[in-house]
Amino acid sequence: MDRRRTGGLGRLLHHTRTPAGALFRRIILINGLVFTFGTLVLALSPATVSTRVRLTEIPVLLIGLAVMLGANAFLLRRSLAPLDHLIASMHRFDPLHRNDRLDDIDNGDLGHLIDSFNAMTERLESERTAASASALAAQERERQRIARELHDEIGQSLTVALLSMKRAVDKAPDDVVDVLHGAQDAVRQCLDEVRGIARRLRPDLLDELGLHSALAALCQEFSATAGITVSRDIDRTLDRLPPDVELVCYRVVQESLTNVVRHAAAGAVVVGLHARNGMLELGITDNGRGGISQEGAGIRGMRERALLIAGTLTVHSPPDGGTDIRLRVPHDTVRST
Repeated sequence: MDRRRTGGLGRLLHHTRTPAGALFRRIILINGLVFTFGTLVLALSPATVSTRVRLTEIPVLLIGLAVMLGANAFLLRRSLAPLDHLIASMHRFDPLHRNDRLDDIDNGDLGHLIDSFNAMTERLESERTAASASALAAQERERQRIARELHDEIGQSLTVALLSMKRAVDKAPDDVVDVLHGAQDAVRQCLDEVRGIARRLRPDLLDELGLHSALAALCQEFSATAGITVSRDIDRTLDRLPPDVELVCYRVVQESLTNVVRHAAAGAVVVGLHARNGMLELGITDNGRGGISQEGAGIRGMRERALLIAGTLTVHSPPDGGTDIRLRVPHDTVRST
């Protein structure tokens, strides 16, 4: 046998073993069954066709052709319908959301295709979660390192400078004292800013006293610096949550308040934290201008953090009202009320 023929036949046999080849066999089988059934009907029916088709026989042929085409289209449509759901799911796929899985179907080779797509989606989400967790963990370590250096090195240096200025004030002539007092105030203000940056980078209260105290301090600082009223509606009976859950909640509130200052033009914000039926719900609502049409890096970062703790983040921002951000986290350690 010619080698080229053997190669072509081998490729044909190989393709028919793939899912596409299986789909090809399914279509051929459906068409074969339809035309076989049509042939049997014509052979067993009293209808006959002359060598030269008569005008009275044309309707019989047209009806038979229509029946065969209709049956073929109906069977193929039912057989290939899962592909529409697969394509729609592929268009809806979003790496920052948990995507729905397609229902398992008993449809032979298409069922295998659906299972493969679900497995691929599961693998992509697992890899995305692992990559995000690694990146955010590295980010938190870097925040902690910078906060420690700001507090221990720069903060200590500024404190030493203040003490040196105090000694200089005691020995300086009267015409220099006012200048030194001004320098002391500037260094003192700089020291306060450095300490504030260090707290925002890595809040010690979160590790020492928990989420409730850390959020209270964050809201008070935000209200004082931004001039925006912040109301807290936090369940004080909540027990300590896992460290990763507390850190994600804190960062979501921190980023939300930052967005309020930058974009919302709001006068008041409400921060709520409650546990209901095993779900922890964190909400940040402002009375500013909404109408978020495109999510920026801040909201994408919050979504990535939510995925790390199996949470879901929703953003409701109507054009004629404020923005409401909700983080819902399922957790067995969250007490139901």
